[in-house]
Order: sequence, then structure tokens, then C-alpha cells
Amino acid sequence: MPFHPVVSSLSVAAPADSVGSSSIGSPWLWVASIAVILGLLVTDFAVTRRPHEVSIREAIGWSVFYLTLPVLFGIWLWAVFDSGPALEFITGFVVEKSLSVDNLFVFMLILAGFAVPSPIQQRVLLYGIAGALVLRGIFIAAGAALLQAGTWAFLLFGLILLVSAGKILHEVHTGSAFAGRDVSQMRIVRLLRRFMPVTDDYRGTRLTVREHGRRALTPLAVVVAAVFVTDVVFAVDSVPAVYGITADPYLVFATNAFALLGLRALYFVLHATLAKLVYLNHGLAVILAFIGLKLVLHWAHGIWPATPQIPTPVSLAVIVAILAVVIAASLRTRRRAEQHVIEKD
Repeated sequence: MPFHPVVSSLSVAAPADSVGSSSIGSPWLWVASIAVILGLLVTDFAVTRRPHEVSIREAIGWSVFYLTLPVLFGIWLWAVFDSGPALEFITGFVVEKSLSVDNLFVFMLILAGFAVPSPIQQRVLLYGIAGALVLRGIFIAAGAALLQAGTWAFLLFGLILLVSAGKILHEVHTGSAFAGRDVSQMRIVRLLRRFMPVTDDYRGTRLTVREHGRRALTPLAVVVAAVFVTDVVFAVDSVPAVYGITADPYLVFATNAFALLGLRALYFVLHATLAKLVYLNHGLAVILAFIGLKLVLHWAHGIWPATPQIPTPVSLAVIVAILAVVIAASLRTRRRAEQHVIEKD
């Protein structure tokens, strides 16, 4: 993968309160981490090998498992590397998990847009997660190289996040978000259909089949391609966001990996809940803007030392508070809407 030990040896300028620190990712730690992640992916592919409806009990069980892993990893970081890396990992994980929930919402729209049968939905999600891990690895390596080149990269990352936050808010208020688009008209989908025939129906978990003497794509392959394209969009936001918490490429990789691995099961737990989080995009926009501001302040501090910086504990508190407000406000709005419908009837 692109985030091999070469990246871990980089010594980059760290944001906020960890300036001058180097990566904790030794070659052996990188190898062990990648081996564990590959093992978990193989296990997930084995679980989804036979298409089946995912029960809520199964989804909750896997979700608890994948939420327990980062907690244990954070405790291990605290014991081995002290509180600094552990706190950066936990904060980064919260940010990445929040962004991944928005990612799940887009996955939900794509699955619905292509009428993906329920038994193979988790296989589509798994392909999306695997693709996201590879893309995040590429972006993490590129981000580490930029930070190695100079602190101006913090300004670049900050501006990217501020622009992304503005774009999200614009889409929310104008109603031009992804929900209103025809996923079948995505460029990658139209490109695939132009160069290869696509079968009319799904063929289990197969991506291609031989039909009428030539190789043809199944609708599943088209869905997977659409998911991969959305992965690119989310990687552009998520990697700079976690670099706003820590400049250690190993911790950036770890937060992304742990946040992504449990998405398959979390999707089925949150499937009904996601639609109720009406202010989710508002909250994510505020989080991205906050981290973008933190990065810009860190860049400015290197030029004008009097410029204040935002320490990691404060970042964690602010992010958790924003998520709490989003959830509470969304549920309150939902209850009011339901009560209004009941009174109207």
C-alpha cells in the first residue's frame, strides 16, 4: 500500500501542541498494523461471501466490535507513547467517524438509486471501504510529503477545509446536495456503460459475466465504480481534516482505518437513523471549518508567534460538543415534525 513504512519515517511539522514531533510509526508497527487491517478485510469479505440479509443483531454485534478496537488501540497508545499520541488518535477518530457517517449517507443514496438487492448491499459497502482505504493511503502519503516540504501545507489544508465547509453549507441551503442527483448520470457510470455492456439484472456478488460471447459488467460493478468516485471526494476532505489534529502520518492512517473498517455493519445499524439526522451536514460543515481555522492559525503561528493556537484537548471538546448539538437538534426537529403530523390528522 502507498502508506508503507517509508512514509512513517518522515519527520513532519506537527500542528498545534505537538510541533517538532516525529512519527511514532516504526517499520514494525506499520507492518503489524497493515497486517491486522488486511486480516479484518479478509474476514469481512469471508462474512459477505454468501449474500444474506443483515439482521440488526448481527449489525450491532459487528459495530460494537469495530468500536471497541479503536478504544483498545487508544489505551495501548496511552500506555506506550503517553497521552499526546493517544489524545490525537481519539480526536482524529471522532472526526473521521463523523465524516464517515456522512459517507454512509451517500452510500445509502447510491444503493437506493441502483436498487441494489438487500443481500448484496454489504458486499458493495465492503468494496467501498477497501477502495477508500487505498485512496486514503495515497492521500496520506501525499499529505506527509507536502508537510515535509514546508508549513505552507497547513495553510493549503486549512483553505481546502474552509472551502469544503462553505460548499456543504451552500448545497444544504440551495437543495443541490447529492440527494437530488440522478446517480445513473454520474460520469463514471456513463463512461462504463459507453465502453462495456451492462447486464439488466444483478448476478449475485459477481462484477462481470460472460454473455453472448463477450464480457459484460453487472450492475454491481457499476455501483462499485460509483462508490469509488464518492470515496475520492470524501478523501479530499477527511485526510486534511485529520492532519489538522495530528501531523503523524501513522496516526492519520490509523484514524482513517479504524473509522472505515466498521462502516459495513454501522450502515445497517444507522440505516433508519441517518434520515433523522437532518442537521448532520450542518454539523460536519462547522467541524471542517473549525479544523480549517485551526490549521490556518497554526500556519500563521509559524510566521507570527503571537498568533494563538488551538490545542488538541480543546479540539476534541469542540468537536464532541458540535456532534452533540447536531444529534439533539436533529432529534428535536424530527419529534416536532412527527407531533405536527399527528395533530394535523
